[in-house]
Amino acid sequence: MPVKNRFAELHDDITAWRRDIHTHPEILFETHRTSALVAEKLRAFGCDEVVEGIGRTGVVGVIKGNTTASGKVIGLRADMDALPINEETGVEYASQTPDAMHACGHDGHTAMLLGAAQYLAETRNFDGTVVVIFQPAEEGGGGGKEMCDDGMMDRWSIQEVYGMHNWPGMPVGSFGIRSGPFFAATDLLEIEVEGRGGHAAKPHETIDTTVVSAHIVTALQTIVSRNADPIGNIVVSITSLETSSKAFNVIPQKVQMNGTVRTLSNDLRDLAEKRVVEICEGIAGSFGATAKVKYTRNYPVMANHDEQTAFAADVARSVSGACEEAPLVMGGEDFAFMLEARPGAYILVGNGDTANVHHPKYNFNDDAIPAGCSWWAGLAEQRMPI
Repeated sequence: MPVKNRFAELHDDITAWRRDIHTHPEILFETHRTSALVAEKLRAFGCDEVVEGIGRTGVVGVIKGNTTASGKVIGLRADMDALPINEETGVEYASQTPDAMHACGHDGHTAMLLGAAQYLAETRNFDGTVVVIFQPAEEGGGGGKEMCDDGMMDRWSIQEVYGMHNWPGMPVGSFGIRSGPFFAATDLLEIEVEGRGGHAAKPHETIDTTVVSAHIVTALQTIVSRNADPIGNIVVSITSLETSSKAFNVIPQKVQMNGTVRTLSNDLRDLAEKRVVEICEGIAGSFGATAKVKYTRNYPVMANHDEQTAFAADVARSVSGACEEAPLVMGGEDFAFMLEARPGAYILVGNGDTANVHHPKYNFNDDAIPAGCSWWAGLAEQRMPI
């Protein structure tokens, strides 16, 4: 099953949908226009059921095959939300919304799954049921968890679930996947250091929170270099440090630090949380200061299931002729919540030589559309053959 001719015919339409979504990006759960567009098209395609408002602004469409005797139900998921970035692509369909752009290609994911839904609703050449899932708030909002918490998996009896992400640097239309841990857990750090503020000319009368914080930032790197197994995968990053005073001659009373911890195993996740608290409190205490640590477990490790990964790779090879083993990724992906709820797999599709995701000059490559749509359609037809 190479790239399907039907998607060559639909390419201009799918591209137009994608660019329309790109022009009107929406953040987190505020995907009202995008969700309405998705629901309208799913109804126009003739889906058997279209439900809005799952996980706040998520949309679910149900497409039954020519027969459903197998009883199989698979879910296909695309994310819809954009990022709080000002676009610098210069394309004619660039974002018209300040401080918002589709810098991760979710516009492409949504358009490709819509294209696959149109094809599957037209042909229904499978024995079972396809549930197409359009999710808000992947970029930090946990929309995948919200949809699962809304009972989506049980409501439609979804047995397996599959996701896809475009990947700059891979040839257009090529595929990559790996079994087991794939994308990292993404935990959040909030650290408040409090000492004793005072005049910068009299540091001996203060407990200098800036100095304390500098020691903490440096010491936190020893979690990676001296606490974690060297063959493990872990990143500890302090990304923001703000003092309570901006004056040149004031030693601040408080410092607020924020950051992130990325891990690919639960053991390392537990170790990181324990050591972050111990290091912050211990160093602050040694200076006579205090440190309050809020460690928030955000997205879990996204781990592909072995059987479904092998199947997804087979479908990808039938589309493009090859499917490479993808590298481990220390970025997060809230499809992890769906893979905790049901077995499934997540794949990368090549976006070519473009700016990386989350960059203001990134743009989804519309040439990837036929391969992505064909993979979605192939999942249904090959997992539930007539």
